[in-house]
Amino acid sequence: MLAVIGGSGMAQLSCLEISHREIIRTPYGEPSGPFTFGRINNQEIVFLARHGHGHTIPPHQVNYRANIWALKTLQPEHVIAVAAVGGIRDYMSPGSLAVPDQIIDYTYGRDFTFFDSRDEPVTHIDFTRPYTPETRVLILKAARQAGKTIIDGGVYAATQGPRLETAAEINRLDRDGADIVGMTGMPETALAREQGLNYATLAVVANFAAGRGNNVEGVPLKEIYAILDQAMVHVRNILEHVVNCYGDQNGT
Repeated sequence: MLAVIGGSGMAQLSCLEISHREIIRTPYGEPSGPFTFGRINNQEIVFLARHGHGHTIPPHQVNYRANIWALKTLQPEHVIAVAAVGGIRDYMSPGSLAVPDQIIDYTYGRDFTFFDSRDEPVTHIDFTRPYTPETRVLILKAARQAGKTIIDGGVYAATQGPRLETAAEINRLDRDGADIVGMTGMPETALAREQGLNYATLAVVANFAAGRGNNVEGVPLKEIYAILDQAMVHVRNILEHVVNCYGDQNGT
């Protein structure tokens, strides 16, 4: 089974032949919504809308622990997290697709770990390479097969939201080495590692970040969703090829 977490612009997976939906209870509260099960090209897929079906959950209020814990119970082979981001570098222009290989966490006040009980020994995870290499390769291979241009690598800066950043904050992220900026990368990525999930992000650049590109005076919010709608067509096509690549690897 493959799992897809949909971000802004992807509240549903239109290419999915739905079989059923299921509400999964967790020790950490309610996930963002029901999990949708189905098939793409005869491969089993489970889909979760990170912000809820109606995109009503802001990034700082997503129950990341419940989402990841529930996914773990389903034992997917790979988890692909689709995320809308802003481009900091010139080559991360609106409409671009990227598979980041690093992340910097600027969030605060979120439930960021499963290992917070004083009744258990302190547990550390290796987070040197935050995204699973095999899952990243799967996405990149699928994009090539789909004939889509995709950027291999990049540093994702995870900010608190829900507001967008100031131009000065983007300059700081630039100095820190970030290439793209989003609001949902953490703690989701770290929690996936804590649960031993094969996880990677497919980032969709919805706009230039504040003060960058043509957004020197401000970010045109009305244009973001139009760009996302166009880019998500390519994302869905890549996901269909991910399924095919996964099937080829497993002889199905």
